[in-house]
Amino acid sequence: MSPEVLSTPVVDTAKIPDRAQTRAQAARRRRILVNAARVLLLVVVLGLWEVLSRAEVIDPFNFSMPSKIWDQIWTWMTHGTALGSLGEQIWYTLYEALLGWGIGVVAGVLLGIALGRIRLLAEVLGPYIKVLNSIPRIVLAPIFLIWFGLGPSSKVASAVVLVFFPVFFNAFQGAREVDRNLVANARILGASDRRVTLQVVIPSATSWIFTSLHVSFGFALIGAIVGEYIGATKGIGLLVAQSQNTFNAAGVYAAMVILAVVALVAEGLLTFAERRIFRWKPTGSDS
Repeated sequence: MSPEVLSTPVVDTAKIPDRAQTRAQAARRRRILVNAARVLLLVVVLGLWEVLSRAEVIDPFNFSMPSKIWDQIWTWMTHGTALGSLGEQIWYTLYEALLGWGIGVVAGVLLGIALGRIRLLAEVLGPYIKVLNSIPRIVLAPIFLIWFGLGPSSKVASAVVLVFFPVFFNAFQGAREVDRNLVANARILGASDRRVTLQVVIPSATSWIFTSLHVSFGFALIGAIVGEYIGATKGIGLLVAQSQNTFNAAGVYAAMVILAVVALVAEGLLTFAERRIFRWKPTGSDS
């Protein structure tokens, strides 16, 4: 057989494109495109709102306009509000939401894991949790106001009941969805129930729990705001109530913008923490 037949063609590896680099460049271009589209959409919506309000196509008294909303925010930032500085109002609401969120998350995770691991406990408490979950939590805010007064305790309680249930059900489902083979292997190796729960069940349920954290912080803000709206001495919810009582539509929208910024910052921090914890998880398709 001739040497020409046995020879293998040499491929110039320098000409083979770096697939990882190509994917990274494509992902970067897509992020730029998405962010540009988001900014453009926001500019178009705000621009149309401003133009239609100035032309009185929509009622500027009821709907206000972006320029007046910005003026209201700037006034609060530079001259403060009737309740004190804007930073104080934001911190007061954020403190109530964070405290309620923390208590609700801890209670939801602990009870969810416990009921997910102990079937008898789930059978006993399950009907009561379903009944409590069926109660509209917002209507509990006036009751908490009567119980705990105008201070932060009533707002924290409202935040807790809104946060608890989504976290509980995710933790419960995560504990139930643990791979039974992992549990069986851990028991074969001599792991106790406590070690199985701490080293197998909880790590497996973490992704379920983090999914609920993104939604639950928004619920915590809602609980704090609703409680402040009904009755409080300070906070963003009270700013909303005062703006409504004086027919200041710009003030209502300004408070909503501030809350949206707070929620977006919190969402960003949660996403960052989740990516740091779950660095092993793929963030997208390779295709």
